[in-house]
Amino acid sequence: MIQRLHRSDLGNSLRTLMENDPAFRPVAYFSMEVGLKESIPTYSGGLGVLAGDILKSAADLGVPMAGVTLLYRKGYFVQEFNNEDWQIEKPVVWDPSKELTLLPNKISVTLRGREIQVGVWVYECIGATGYPLPVYFLDTDFDGNHPDDRKLCWYLYGGDNHYRLCQEFILGVGGLRMLRALGYMNIDTFHLNEGHAGFLTLELMRELGYYDPDKIREQVVFTTHTPVPAGHDYFTFSEIDSAFPDDAKATIHKMIPDKPGVSMTDLGLRYSRYVNGVAKKHAEVSNAMFHMETVDWITNGVHPTTWVSSGMRKLYNKHIPGWELDPGRLVQALTIPKDEIWSAHQASKLRLFARIMETNGIQLDPNVLTLGFARRAATYKRADLLLTDIERLKKIVGKNKVQFIFAGKSHPKDDGGKKLLQRIRQASQTLKDSITIVFIDNYNMEIASLLTQGVDVWLNNPIRPREASGTSGMKCAMNGIMNFSVLDGWWIEGWIEDVTGWSIGPEPQEAELSTAGSQQQHYDESKDADDLYDKLERKVIPTYYNDHDKWVDMMRHTIALDASFFNTHRVVHEYASKAYSIDFRGM
Repeated sequence: MIQRLHRSDLGNSLRTLMENDPAFRPVAYFSMEVGLKESIPTYSGGLGVLAGDILKSAADLGVPMAGVTLLYRKGYFVQEFNNEDWQIEKPVVWDPSKELTLLPNKISVTLRGREIQVGVWVYECIGATGYPLPVYFLDTDFDGNHPDDRKLCWYLYGGDNHYRLCQEFILGVGGLRMLRALGYMNIDTFHLNEGHAGFLTLELMRELGYYDPDKIREQVVFTTHTPVPAGHDYFTFSEIDSAFPDDAKATIHKMIPDKPGVSMTDLGLRYSRYVNGVAKKHAEVSNAMFHMETVDWITNGVHPTTWVSSGMRKLYNKHIPGWELDPGRLVQALTIPKDEIWSAHQASKLRLFARIMETNGIQLDPNVLTLGFARRAATYKRADLLLTDIERLKKIVGKNKVQFIFAGKSHPKDDGGKKLLQRIRQASQTLKDSITIVFIDNYNMEIASLLTQGVDVWLNNPIRPREASGTSGMKCAMNGIMNFSVLDGWWIEGWIEDVTGWSIGPEPQEAELSTAGSQQQHYDESKDADDLYDKLERKVIPTYYNDHDKWVDMMRHTIALDASFFNTHRVVHEYASKAYSIDFRGM
């Protein structure tokens, strides 16, 4: 069993060996996207940021892991809007050499009848105690490769299904080959963060030299992240046969003998020793979707020091020493003086408003209740639910009583998501004399930090049960900001009415579990808009303006009950014990 690597009793020489020798990195974490910081634009949203947060917490805790992902030289995209408020995508311009180190190691994979040279860049996450955790970024944009192959690591979630298939082959097959080339010969666990890296199982089978599914399962764990069909990549065998080399084609047909193609989620489910969803409710939905009973859950979290504001960090350091390595200590937040919490929050609010003034030219009032909504603009997330009944909203809000801030990107091919953004942006103009609505362009990690630290209430209203977990609200909790959310994903576990925030809509019932990707049975969506308006009018607004003491007490309870639990330090501990079988006694 592997103990915490920076414990003093290991001795300096052993510690040095374990930190630098790949033989002492028994866990490899594969993710299609990883969000470590804004200046490394290799993420699109929650999945990538979660991966980055998990790797950062693993570094803080000294967990012997290595991360593997792809390098996207043109990122996801830079968001702009035309005169009709329609989203336009522009390539990201960044220089990997300013953030990452290019290693000399190269491996090759064969796709579309051509050999492709794959190189690798590395970024070291340095943990709170100095422990380094490497994250490897695979890249094909090198001289000698065919021009079409050089582009395979240009865009995250770009191109067509064939482009995605080639990327996922490079991530899974190429990622494992690169780890071997780097000296990682004794990996016990390969963690697939969503199904994109599922072809790693194909490479494991090739390494084995004979067909033994059980041997592969012994080495793989799999986390599924969404019940929405678009999140489960599927490739027909005709697509696979046109791209893969002969030996890989023969093996994948043998691994999936009873289907007309390969669902990457199905590949993860079939060839993993441990499978988990990312919230308790999500595990229930996943078991119903996949007709299984073995999907466990490890509810997501956020990396504490990445998402906490500077003011709140100072408060926690002052009143709860040791919280950074042990965020569970935040249960002591109930002892923090209320005036100090409010002062720290108002400072964050002013920083957010200064940014809005700079970018949007709009002056917001820091004394006015401010609600925030920011996430990927997918139709099921219903960014425009607030606008269901404009006249009712006008009556509730009144002039200058509530301010709303929106941000988010739609996938370039999601016209439904783009229409949502268009409606919100146009409403911000047509309603400006009665309701203050601000939309911040080009949502990214920096804007996410400002929003989740500076708004007063976080709004979230997806169609149940499609929100597998959700982490933006957890970032808010880390800063004492209450959630106002549909009871789905993590919020079912974090919600205590009038204590940590407020629910939207009816409580979920067991009978509401549905088949994959479809809407819940017996669930009337109209109730969500009615309840949102009702609670905004009866609870949220009156508490903010008329019961300041209760408001700040709710902020303290949000930190004590939610931030203390929904963090990636706890998540990493759970993965270590449930999925990796790493011993954390003594930590």
